[in-house]
Amino acid sequence: MKGSIYLVEKEDKEYPGKLMHIANPPERLYVNGKLPREDILTIAIVGARNCTPYGSEMAKYFGRELAYAGVQIVSGMARGIDSYAHWGALEAGGATFAVLGCGADICYPKENYKLYEKILSQGGILSEYELGTPPLSAYFPQRNRIISGLCDGILVIEAREKSGSLITVSLGLEQGKDIFALPGRSTDMLSKGCNWIIRQGAALVESPEEILREYGFSEKYKLRKNKKNNIPLETKEKIVYSRLSLEPKHLNTLVEETKWSVSEVMGALLNLELSGRIKDAGGGYYVIVL
Repeated sequence: MKGSIYLVEKEDKEYPGKLMHIANPPERLYVNGKLPREDILTIAIVGARNCTPYGSEMAKYFGRELAYAGVQIVSGMARGIDSYAHWGALEAGGATFAVLGCGADICYPKENYKLYEKILSQGGILSEYELGTPPLSAYFPQRNRIISGLCDGILVIEAREKSGSLITVSLGLEQGKDIFALPGRSTDMLSKGCNWIIRQGAALVESPEEILREYGFSEKYKLRKNKKNNIPLETKEKIVYSRLSLEPKHLNTLVEETKWSVSEVMGALLNLELSGRIKDAGGGYYVIVL
């Protein structure tokens, strides 16, 4: 990995112009792969590391659909929301970029090695820290100014009241970025941060189309979405699908709710899974796929 990493100094023409307008711009960037294009809309997606199944699906959903529309996705490759947002963009064949709180030659967390390699094939890994720099906790809040600096808008998906995501939002506001947040239930701790920034004036969004509309292009997204939703379902599949959500539901619960046999419910679930509308969440639980 070291051999492919190159250095971009602040004086170089390749240095991201957006970073020139932030407080304390990094003097240099170590880049593995590509830098984000300045002429393409870029959205940062950030949120909780210990996210819920709902949060992970929404991060992947927004990352995927925004990337399908041609948007570049920036995040920090941390566990949770960051990783799912990157994966969503990659599924769409889009460009995604990770800003690390360690050297660009270090994959952190280690379990994200496949994600690191995949990002290199469609985007890039960036860091202001020298090669070999370990991932110390003090470096992550510092790198957040680069995440916010590279983007046009920031989307927060699940965050506690006091979280690193809100640091990114604060920096983004100072830099004049648009702030978006996915609302959540008032009783959920991971929704407290999102609901708070919405009260402070962040735009409440429930779909990627709402973000795209803010920047004047949503037709491409609409066409793709409509094509997917036009595939017909059989009656039993419709009934089972209507009882599922992003919150995992167990097979036994579906049997109780429908009053059908296990084999009937399993048949409907199998067809829904084959059509890409739902997925097995493990342990007999199922969730919808956005």
